[in-house]
Amino acid sequence: MSKQTRIGKTDLYVNPIGLGTNAIGGHNLFPNLSEDTGRDVLRTALEEEINFWDTAFIYGPERSEELIGEILKETGKRENVVLATKGAHKFIDGKVVLDNSPAFLKNAVDSSLKRLQTEYIDLFYIHFPDEGTPKDEAVGALKELKDAGKIKAIGVSNFTFEQLKEANKDGYVDVLQSEYNLFKREAELDLLPYTAENNISFIPYFPLASGLLGGKYNQESKFDDGRAQSPLFQGQEFVSNLQKVEEVRTIARRKNADVADVVLAWYLTRHSIDVLIPGAKKPEQVTRNLKALDVELTMDEIAEISAIFA
Repeated sequence: MSKQTRIGKTDLYVNPIGLGTNAIGGHNLFPNLSEDTGRDVLRTALEEEINFWDTAFIYGPERSEELIGEILKETGKRENVVLATKGAHKFIDGKVVLDNSPAFLKNAVDSSLKRLQTEYIDLFYIHFPDEGTPKDEAVGALKELKDAGKIKAIGVSNFTFEQLKEANKDGYVDVLQSEYNLFKREAELDLLPYTAENNISFIPYFPLASGLLGGKYNQESKFDDGRAQSPLFQGQEFVSNLQKVEEVRTIARRKNADVADVVLAWYLTRHSIDVLIPGAKKPEQVTRNLKALDVELTMDEIAEISAIFA
């Protein structure tokens, strides 16, 4: 059995390397996705005992949840997987609107249960905060669903520090999911200290900074997707970022590992980061992500990586 870690104060135990599934049926996020390949990614995750799967209503929309439900039914492995999904988006006249109202969240959970073909969701997140709903009121609705057995743990995603404190007024928040990587470390100012202090698990998304921390790009690399608009991938900043990645590669070579392995291993040394959810578009990437668990960083190496990206 693979190594298992506990997610914060929940009763959920998972492989520290999970699976982000926005490329499984996320046709609105990625062009030319093959659903058959997506199904193979999920089957490979099961074979490799990667048992924490992160999805959302808006991936597809709906299609990622449907494909996961299909594979878990096909394999009969629902009990082997800790399922996390998210809700907050709805469509009005073709436009996406955010809704955190208790009535909406309860309906969102019921709809996700159907698509996932399951009787419970292990972790349900409010995907984005809306402008009107008091955050503790929204979380209170999820607490009712938790008491009813429909969900096992409560998460919030993309909440600011102030919104997180309001959401956790009654101590019900189990998990925060937020953007965090070596290039984007603002969470260290307030979110990470707060989650550590309150035994809330912090799950970073974009841990490899859209592939930049994977160590596969050079100055000749060209991008025709959202990365082309990101400052990380533009001009002199891109050149500087590549130099930082090369410094990590020096450490990776000492470890007989790849850059991505070392980067993911560094996150797992952060207090309150229990599990990571790197994505995968191909089955071999699922297996690849697991290599991070073989990397043991010394205190000096942890400090060295931190200094490179100070």
